[in-house]
Amino acid sequence: MGQNWIVPIMCTVLFLCPTAGAREAEKVFAPPADLNLRLDAPIKSWDEALPLGNGVLGGLLWGEGNTLRLSLDRGDLWDLRIPDRFSEPDFTWKEMKKLVDAGDNKTLHSRFDNFYNRFKYPTKLPGGRLEITLDPGRKARAFELDLATATGLVHLEGGGVIRGFYSATRPVALFAVPGTDSIELALGAPAAVAQLGYADARTGRESDDSGSSVWYAQKSATDLHYAALAATRRTGTQTLIAVAICANRDGSDPLEAAHALVRETLDSGWKALHDPHLEFWRRFWSCSRLSIPDLHHLRHYYLVQYFYGAASRRGAPSIPLQGVWTADNGQLPPWHGDYHHDLNTQMTYDAYQTAGRFESGAAFVDHMYRLLPRFQTFARSFYEAPGAAIPAVMTQEGDPMTGWVMYSLSPTNGAWVGWLFYKHWLYTRDRKDLERGYAFCSELSRCLRHLLRENDEKTLELPLSSSPEIFDNRLQAFLEPNSNYDRDCMEALFLGTAHMARALAKPAEADAWRSAAENLGPRHVDDEGRLMYSPRDRMDQSHRHFSHTMAIHPFDLLTIEGTDSDKKIIASTMKQYDALGTDWWTGYSFSWMACMRARTGEPDTALRYLDIYEKAFILRNGFHVNGDQLKAGHSRFQYRPFTLEGNFLAAQAIHEMLLQSWHGIIRLFPAMPGRWTDASFDRLRAEGGFRVSARRAAGAIVSVRIEATADGTMRLLDNFGPHRPRWTGRSAGRAAWSVTKIGDLFVADMKAGDIVEARFD
Repeated sequence: MGQNWIVPIMCTVLFLCPTAGAREAEKVFAPPADLNLRLDAPIKSWDEALPLGNGVLGGLLWGEGNTLRLSLDRGDLWDLRIPDRFSEPDFTWKEMKKLVDAGDNKTLHSRFDNFYNRFKYPTKLPGGRLEITLDPGRKARAFELDLATATGLVHLEGGGVIRGFYSATRPVALFAVPGTDSIELALGAPAAVAQLGYADARTGRESDDSGSSVWYAQKSATDLHYAALAATRRTGTQTLIAVAICANRDGSDPLEAAHALVRETLDSGWKALHDPHLEFWRRFWSCSRLSIPDLHHLRHYYLVQYFYGAASRRGAPSIPLQGVWTADNGQLPPWHGDYHHDLNTQMTYDAYQTAGRFESGAAFVDHMYRLLPRFQTFARSFYEAPGAAIPAVMTQEGDPMTGWVMYSLSPTNGAWVGWLFYKHWLYTRDRKDLERGYAFCSELSRCLRHLLRENDEKTLELPLSSSPEIFDNRLQAFLEPNSNYDRDCMEALFLGTAHMARALAKPAEADAWRSAAENLGPRHVDDEGRLMYSPRDRMDQSHRHFSHTMAIHPFDLLTIEGTDSDKKIIASTMKQYDALGTDWWTGYSFSWMACMRARTGEPDTALRYLDIYEKAFILRNGFHVNGDQLKAGHSRFQYRPFTLEGNFLAAQAIHEMLLQSWHGIIRLFPAMPGRWTDASFDRLRAEGGFRVSARRAAGAIVSVRIEATADGTMRLLDNFGPHRPRWTGRSAGRAAWSVTKIGDLFVADMKAGDIVEARFD
């Protein structure tokens, strides 16, 4: 069924973001209480609950009156059955192309697409619900998520607080209810699994003088079986409640494993579990800090950072569409709770680098790397090609799930995933990340290079091309090769692969990958200099996915520091976005556009889109939803299902305003909105392995500190206007060195551990 996810998390959680002097940093960097998520009771819907989690397990805390609810989830609960069609010999890209060339859209969808909606599996599985009934006189007044300690709080009418957390070091949750009143537990197995043909779960209830327990044990249609258990224990003037979900990956008898884990937790008590949990979160928050004048944006930023800690841990599954908070509405999760690689996973994992949360990001990198043999098999069977290819809609184990085939079976979405391996190395500058990144990206590049064909103009093009999610799933969605999206994904991957090859002293391979990038042909623009979808298709209406402008963000292939032609293309394309409006945008579109406008030097426009996103496209607990919840005309989409990529894009938009580092150059406060005259950040990360801190006051930079975590050349853009820096530097164990000015850059050759600082006139 797959890897045992539980053991690795226990081994690695205490090594998150280790830093010298971490104790001092923790006092500064842990979010203050005024940034906590606070919600008045009642909370009547699971998707507005307090999100708790430890990467493996997740829980949503909600309720009303004297009834509290905990929606349960475990990241590796999947029905991994695959329809037989996927193993048939004509399930190939070549056969797809024949149907496209014949214009036979009906057969195309029946043979390659319709399985996604016809079959309920493969799918992520929900974990059920625990209900805690308090004494009738004890009712919830408010719910609070203490970000600093990752603890959920339920404030009771008349006083008293229920506290609960998902342990950072053990796969278990623990809650403490004050008082000696009786508590009743009810545990419901997920009813939605009946849609998958599962037999009813076995359930049970036990009690003795020390407390009570409730449980269910569920057998799936495959070899997966799992069990959830909750138990109480009276200790002095409070009652402890421990909750666990175990699967047969943890032992032959999941119910017995859950019993043992819960028993051990209750025997040990609150402090034994809570102290190492607090240590984990102290280390997590020591990575970085920032401050901006808008409190609502700052609250959302820190909530999103918390999502990384709660939902993405090394040794645990990476974040799919809903993380560890699968829907608790009696249904299977929307979009199967799967891994969408045409935007969702990539944008979810495009914000950890600047924050320095590399252990959270490594959950994704590790997961994808573990699946490399599966991706190599998929390249051979579906594309009939060497190397590796990633299904753009896939299960947790990397098998294809199809859906709209123009995108779900496009090879270039995997190029975007590979580019994230390259970006991970750019920020860590770790040799192991370099070696693994090249191994992964070169295999993806090898498959794509095999698929490319030289056309009459001597440029390389794919046999089939598309641009997510332009023209939906109509035959028209197959665009004339190469779409700008396909072209830019391949260029970004090939250039990244070439860079890594050169860093590994493989010059011939570096030259080959750079040559492939340079032979993809020109980017497509219309006669007014605006980016197009493809050589023939213009952007002529509002659309949610900015797939044809990936060169601007996130790939940095077109920048405002480029040629006059580049600048014209960027300005014309942004003007076109504004003219077409936001009618058919979804939530993530607004936070993505905020990132893009920060990159194009339009900070007030970026902040305007970020304002709209946070007002209209998040639920009251912070979850990003796709539709306009205000129904205020921001979008014609008004539907509710939540996914997480919009949240992470919003956090990245703030990073883009405060610190950018691309093409090897650090830029401080490059896109500051007019109302943000004061701002600061500590220990954000830049390409090259640099840790950067800076402060801005009254609209001018006051100080900067840059620390090298790896050997390399620091290049800092002089965008300081008339303010001149006074540099000082320190280094352990080597001769004096200095910061020099070369053109519009401040430059210093630094060794790991070196620090440069500047104060400004």
